Amino acid sequence: MYEFKYHRPGTVRQAANLLIKNEDAKLIAGGHTLLPVMKQRLAAPPHLVDLSHIEGLNGIEIKGRSLVIGATAKHAEVANSAVVGEAIPALAELASLIGDPAVRHKGTIGGSLANNDPTADYPAAVMALGATIVTNKRKLKPEEFFQGLFTTALEPDEIIVKVQFPLPKKAAYVKFRNQASRYALVGVFVARRPSDVAVAVTGAGSEGVFRVPAFEEALKARFNSKSLEGIHVPHDNLNSDLHGSAEYRAHLISVLARRAVDAANVKPEKTLPSEPTTAPSAG
Repeated sequence: MYEFKYHRPGTVRQAANLLIKNEDAKLIAGGHTLLPVMKQRLAAPPHLVDLSHIEGLNGIEIKGRSLVIGATAKHAEVANSAVVGEAIPALAELASLIGDPAVRHKGTIGGSLANNDPTADYPAAVMALGATIVTNKRKLKPEEFFQGLFTTALEPDEIIVKVQFPLPKKAAYVKFRNQASRYALVGVFVARRPSDVAVAVTGAGSEGVFRVPAFEEALKARFNSKSLEGIHVPHDNLNSDLHGSAEYRAHLISVLARRAVDAANVKPEKTLPSEPTTAPSAG
C-alpha cells in the first residue's frame, strides 16, 4: 500500500472542503471496497477522508411516509434495526444477506451506493422503492444517480448524506448469490408502491441495476406471481461469465421475480401513515 494522508473531519462540510482542497482525495467509511484495492496497489489516493466519525450520519428513523437511513449506517445496523424491520422488512432482509458478518459490521449503505458495484444489493432496493439519495448538494432519484458500472452522478466534492425510502405497501428481495463472494449473481427486488409496481434487478445487467417494465405492467394489473408466467427477460444486455451465461441469468430473473412476489404477498398489505411520524434514531 502506498503512503497517504489520513483526514478525520467532524462535519460533512469539513469533509467536502477536504475533497476540494486535496486533489484525488477519496472518501472512506467502512473501507471494504477501497482498502483492498489500495492493498493490491490498483489505487493510490494521496488523501483519505474518513466519514465514519461524523456525528448523526448513521441515523435511522421514520419521517412522514419515508424511512430515512444515514449514509454511514452499517449493513448490520440496517439489518437489525427495529425501525427498518417494521417499516420495510424487505430492506432489513436485504441488508442481512450482504457479505459475511465482518462485511456487514463495517460496510455502509452510502459506501455501497457511491461505489455502485453492478453486483451490489442496495441499488436494487433504491431503484425499486424509488428512493431519494440526498447529498450535501442536492437530491437525486435512482434514474439520475446510477449511470453505469461503478459510475454515479456524484461530483468530486459531493457526499451522500442519507437515503430516503418511501414506504411501500408490499416488498420483497430475493437473491441468488455467488457462494464464494456472496455478491448477487442475480438479485430481484419487487415493490408494490402506493400507485404502481416496480421490479429492479441487480447482478445481471451489463450496465448495472435496471428495471423490468414488462414485469411491472403485469404485476400492476394483478400482484401475483402467476401474472409473470410466460414473460421473459431478453438476455441481450445481460452479463455472461464463468458463473453463469446471459441466458441463465435471464432465467434466474424470471424465477426470482416470482419468488419475490410470493414473499411480498406473505404479509398483509400495509396501511401507510397519513400523518408525519418520527421514530428515535438508531445508530
